[in-house]
Amino acid sequence: MQPFSALYLDVSIAGQQLRLIENGKCLQAYPVSTAKNGPGQQKGSFCTPIGWHRIRAKIGAGAPLNAVFVGRRQTGEIYTPQLAAAQPQRDWILTRILWLGGLESGINRYGDVDSAWRYIYIHGSPDHLLYGDPASHGCIRMLNADVVALYDQVTAGCRVYIHE
Repeated sequence: MQPFSALYLDVSIAGQQLRLIENGKCLQAYPVSTAKNGPGQQKGSFCTPIGWHRIRAKIGAGAPLNAVFVGRRQTGEIYTPQLAAAQPQRDWILTRILWLGGLESGINRYGDVDSAWRYIYIHGSPDHLLYGDPASHGCIRMLNADVVALYDQVTAGCRVYIHE
C-alpha cells in the first residue's frame, strides 16, 4: 500500500525513529520509543503494530508541555518527578496524542488486531524515559517538544507507516 497523499509518517521500529516525509523527502526525523515487546498486532500483546495506519484523531491542542492524559482526556496534572515518584507504575501519556487507526484488514484493522481499539497512539512521554530503546506498552513515545512540533505539521487522516 502506498501513501495516499504526499505527506506521511514513517516509523522504523529497528531504528527507533519517526520521519516526516513529503514527496519522498525527509523533512524531519525524531527519536522515538516503540514497544518493549517488539512489533506485533494482537490485542493485549503490548506490541507496536506494523503496517499502514492513519491519524484518526488529534488530541491535546494547546495543552502545556507535560500535561497528563488518561483516557484521552487531560487530568489537570502536569508531569513532574515528584508526581512520577508518587505513582511509579503509571504509563505516562503526555502533551499531545495522535490516535492511530489501522488501514489493513486483518493486519491492524478489525477484530483482535485493530490498532484504534488497542488505543495505539503517538504521544509525548517523560523526556528522561526516551533513550533510544524500545520501552513502551505498544504506543510510539516521543519527546514532548517533538510531539508538539509534529502535531502542528500533520492533520487527522495523515498516513503512518510502521515497519520493522
